[in-house]
Amino acid sequence: MNATTGRPGKPVHLAVYDTLADWETGHATAQLARTGHEIRTVGPTAAPVRSTGGLRIRPDLALDDLRPEDSALLILPGADLWDTSDDLAPFARTARAFLDAGVPVAAICGATAGLAREGLLDDRDHTSAVSFYLAATGYAGGGRYVEADAVTDGPLVTAGPTEPVAFAREILRLLGVYEGEVLDAWYRLFHDSDTAAYAVLEKAGAL
Repeated sequence: MNATTGRPGKPVHLAVYDTLADWETGHATAQLARTGHEIRTVGPTAAPVRSTGGLRIRPDLALDDLRPEDSALLILPGADLWDTSDDLAPFARTARAFLDAGVPVAAICGATAGLAREGLLDDRDHTSAVSFYLAATGYAGGGRYVEADAVTDGPLVTAGPTEPVAFAREILRLLGVYEGEVLDAWYRLFHDSDTAAYAVLEKAGAL
């Protein structure tokens, strides 16, 4: 948040690439945008990409033009390409630059394997789809794997492909969008369809 205006400052960057898993980041980006955060897409180049769901996305900027100091967060969605080629390795290297600079990174599904190959999960608590999925990368962080819907360790959030709402919850917590009972209510509403949570969010002006 901007300390002077009380509003979000730097944009959140969403990585986009061919075969990206559309469903994994929508809760996070939609809620961030609704609370005033600018969402900018970053692709391998400025050329359009196509998601698993067939969406054609023209990136706002190319990866080479992204700097950690210009961002509040880098979100890395899953994609078939994380496991079928080295095409997305530059995004994992950018994640290293972000974490080295103290700027948060959030990775879900196949992107967690990309971070594992980059060595970024060796010394951080993390999760993914299943432990043996990451073990297949040959990484050294198996002892830090946590069986959980989503895990935050410092500036890093990880989640498996079936947990987009928990993934969003951790991002909202990390960026200070919601906290306490409001964050819990948001999660219960969107994950559990708990209608009682609606009143909490309405009272807090979080709808």
